[in-house]
Amino acid sequence: MLDWNAHISRVLGLMKRYPGVIAAGGFISGICSFILVDRQQGLATWIATVMLISWLWLMIENSATALFTRLFKREIPQGLLRYGTQMIHQESLFFVLPFFFITTTWNSGQSVFTTVLGIAGLISITDPLYYHWLAPRRWLFMALHTLTLFAALLTALPIILHLTTAESYKLALGIAMLLSFPSLATSFPINTWRRGIVLVLMTFSIGAAGWTLRSWVPPATLWMTEFAVSTSFDEKNRTPGDNIEQISANQMRSGGLYAYTSINAPRGLDEQIFHVWSRDGVEMDRIAMNIHGGRKEGYRAWTHKQNFPADIVGHWQVRVLTEDGQMIGVLRFDVVDGDQPAVTSPVVKPMGLKPRDDSAPDKADAPAK
Repeated sequence: MLDWNAHISRVLGLMKRYPGVIAAGGFISGICSFILVDRQQGLATWIATVMLISWLWLMIENSATALFTRLFKREIPQGLLRYGTQMIHQESLFFVLPFFFITTTWNSGQSVFTTVLGIAGLISITDPLYYHWLAPRRWLFMALHTLTLFAALLTALPIILHLTTAESYKLALGIAMLLSFPSLATSFPINTWRRGIVLVLMTFSIGAAGWTLRSWVPPATLWMTEFAVSTSFDEKNRTPGDNIEQISANQMRSGGLYAYTSINAPRGLDEQIFHVWSRDGVEMDRIAMNIHGGRKEGYRAWTHKQNFPADIVGHWQVRVLTEDGQMIGVLRFDVVDGDQPAVTSPVVKPMGLKPRDDSAPDKADAPAK
């Protein structure tokens, strides 16, 4: 008769001895899925679906194990369940990290979110931290659990359901809120009606914080491949001039400025984004445009700003936002007094991405304004 306990013990021993292998597998699958999404291949959908099925198992783990015990008169070893939970956390965190690493605007609050995800990933593969520091603190364990699920949904929902970034964020936040309630109830049992009200308020507080800080959460499947703020733009070839880092007030008023962005939306979706112009933190203009996914080099769109207030000296930025306010990227430049020549740099290509292929036209460009 096959000794299942011996086989399970051997598997658990290998998992405990080489915890990094599971994390490495998750990271590699994340890289592969990112590449597949970029190329619009269906395998990425299967990878994301399998990941969410594993999360479904985690949600029904207690009920499923009880049913298994009743049907087969045999208990699933607790060690297997414990390592199964850790494996799902590892696989999920290292699956989503490549997406968030690419799409994070590192000179913004988004770096905090992605850094926290990275720390959570390291905790999940470090047994002393995971079992002796995190697991005994139930509220911390549930916080990591909810954060990981939220990040996984942000990555998987656009792939599986072909949702826009705004739709994915709302649905992921709603599911995270819904599932955080039973998690909170486990840590803080509802013994009185006052405790029930407190738990409901805590759940809604989590949702309110997630919505208020949405600009700090990178859009997992939407990223910029090129961007520039320039005094000139070649509409025939759809290419900007050099990127402005500093410009005089007189030069800025004489011809205005172009904000150019090339945005990769590989799911083939139509999304509305905004170029938000601001000076010293005060919003000056918000211009909407529609982008279309499917073009490998990114969808090229630009805005042309010519109307400026009387005082334009200061620190300027153009934030590229989704419909719900998630930031895709930010372009910064300074405006100074005088007539000195502008300080420029080449068009920015984040993460060493390849130059665009101008022989492949966009479906339609956003009108300049």
